Amino acid sequence: MINRKLRMGMVGGGRDAFIGSIHRLAALMDGQIELVCGCFSVNPDISVSSGKSYFLPDNRVYKTYREMFENEVRLPEGDRMDFVTIVTPNHAHFEPAMMALDKGFHVVIDKPVTFSLDEAKKLKAKIGESGLILALTHTYSGYPAIKEARERIRRGELGEIRRIYTEYPQGWLSANVEEKGNAQASWRTDPKRSGKAGCMGDIGTHAFHLTEYVSGLKTTALCAELNVFVPGRQLDDDGAAFLRFQNGARGVLMATQVAAGEENAIKIRIYGTRGGLEWSQMEPNTLWMKWTDRPVEMVRTGQGYMSDAAKHNTRTPAGHPEGYLEAFANIYRNFSLTLRARLETKKPAPEWLDFPTIDDGVRGMQFIETVVQAGYADTPKWVNFAD
Repeated sequence: MINRKLRMGMVGGGRDAFIGSIHRLAALMDGQIELVCGCFSVNPDISVSSGKSYFLPDNRVYKTYREMFENEVRLPEGDRMDFVTIVTPNHAHFEPAMMALDKGFHVVIDKPVTFSLDEAKKLKAKIGESGLILALTHTYSGYPAIKEARERIRRGELGEIRRIYTEYPQGWLSANVEEKGNAQASWRTDPKRSGKAGCMGDIGTHAFHLTEYVSGLKTTALCAELNVFVPGRQLDDDGAAFLRFQNGARGVLMATQVAAGEENAIKIRIYGTRGGLEWSQMEPNTLWMKWTDRPVEMVRTGQGYMSDAAKHNTRTPAGHPEGYLEAFANIYRNFSLTLRARLETKKPAPEWLDFPTIDDGVRGMQFIETVVQAGYADTPKWVNFAD
């Protein structure tokens, strides 16, 4: 038995980075993980100063990720990191992930998994070759109510699924803030750092993953429209797609970052032959079940009637709000429990394996490729998903 915390390194996540702090809070929340090293910025000075602010020893704060992997792999097994979390812009995901795997380190990575579909497929092949674990932080799949929704669909409570509506409106890019010093907007609207898609790559992939995760269905084709509303912007800031699923169901996915006044209002509704369900992140502890033959049912997390999957991912008694950080932390906890079982040569429990993997990452990149191909067509057209 490994009687210690798992040791985490970081690529990115300097003290000036938004998502890096979220990753640290989520990873450390359950007391299973400790931060032991990192290269926290492409700017060596920021990396060093960040490491000091995290109270790391000087010899475990690195100026490049290459230096980190080379040094860490030479440390005794009892000292070196067990895995690395990569929290950089999209264009800087693939190379550190591949090098980490080459050196024998497991990986957690922010979404989308890579800059391109080709990179995602190469990363998947490397995972298969190495046998190592990769977790992808599609946060919204970590909510207990989402786990409950998935389980109820699995049990057939809604009957055969017919219709899915997923929307993710934001408003923070309603103006050209990327030219006014907003670092988060700057890289997300830059095709050299973000990739082929803007809004659809950033939050459309979240909506897409949530759609397939909850429904259990795979998308087979889509028809889309992508828009650029803010003058001078190089990538889409708005879009919508019609989806076809493997069982014949149909869906609509909308993602926009120019819905002025909206925050992070991701929402999903799914309808089957017997009933429907609805969940919104703005009220994450509530799942609405809708029926044709009885009143609407309000399902609340933390209650004894919840499924085992939901209970496993719930930390507080009913009525104590659990939100974004806890959902994020559920991915890290399930990953860490799976990794600990691996290190102890034990079989992980099924509920521990419930976190997004490289397969979800490839699906996300396929979505980006397909929605861009369809969304910028001169006339609307359906484009099949590649296998």
